[in-house]
Amino acid sequence: MPELIQAAIWVLCLAGIFISLFALSGTWLVAGAAVAALFLPEPRVTGIWTVFTFLALAALMEVLEWLAGAWGVYKRGGSRLASLMALVGGVAGFFLGFSLPIPLIGNFVGMLLLSFLLVFLVERQRLGQDRQAAHIALGAVLARVIMVLVKTGAALGMSFWLLWRIYG
Repeated sequence: MPELIQAAIWVLCLAGIFISLFALSGTWLVAGAAVAALFLPEPRVTGIWTVFTFLALAALMEVLEWLAGAWGVYKRGGSRLASLMALVGGVAGFFLGFSLPIPLIGNFVGMLLLSFLLVFLVERQRLGQDRQAAHIALGAVLARVIMVLVKTGAALGMSFWLLWRIYG
């Protein structure tokens, strides 16, 4: 039975790291692996505080990811409406990405494209300039890409910590 739990932990950690690369919630899978580790018989395995910490990190990564586009717009001088559109575009684009024929990557592409498009349209209307509007909209895209990398790093770090506690 412990071997089955250990296999599940490995699968959850590796899947969590992998899907985090595509803007999906891989940190939640790693938190699930920490929950599975509670059922291992070894005394040095992680405890409930690790589970709570992982759940808090996963929730923080989600909040930061959804706010990343708005922050990118703000840092490039965009309006409040454009920041809101970056948030709306990211969420809506993520879900619309399921309709793209590219598994996993479709969500990431949808999130980036719709975020860029909505911000660009708002800023173009406000500024009357394509170049400056594109500059601001690109801020939303870059912030989202950076956040995907941060989230992947978090899933990787959480996985290393968990596996080190189990096998180290």
